[in-house]
Amino acid sequence: MANEVMNRFGLDPFFDGLASHIMSPMNNWVDRDLKTDIKETDKQYLLKVDIPGVDKKDIHLGYQDGNLMLNVDQQDAKEQKDESGKVIASERSHGVMSRTYELPDVDREHITARLDNGVLEIVVPKATTSESNGSHIEIQ
Repeated sequence: MANEVMNRFGLDPFFDGLASHIMSPMNNWVDRDLKTDIKETDKQYLLKVDIPGVDKKDIHLGYQDGNLMLNVDQQDAKEQKDESGKVIASERSHGVMSRTYELPDVDREHITARLDNGVLEIVVPKATTSESNGSHIEIQ
């Protein structure tokens, strides 16, 4: 019975599932790690994270206790209708990815981030020497 319904609407559970898995932008990023390039200079860290097909409202970035935390939470919904407008298929997916980068002694107040063409670029300035000494008191 299930095969008859699938065939009637031109759906093949194996190949359609395979095609949607390969072609869906949602599934493409869910199945991979958050690929990251990190470049360090004397003054800052520059991170570039590949997040294709993700809206910036679905990206959460924070810094606490020497760790930069990145969370991506995306939902996707699709409907397929027949000629008369009746819904014959409705699919929903939800993907969550997170990654933590250990970056101690940074200037937390001046961390910036921007999303451009599926690449999240994060600039993390390093703390100046006087800021990073924190608890050291020089004896005169």
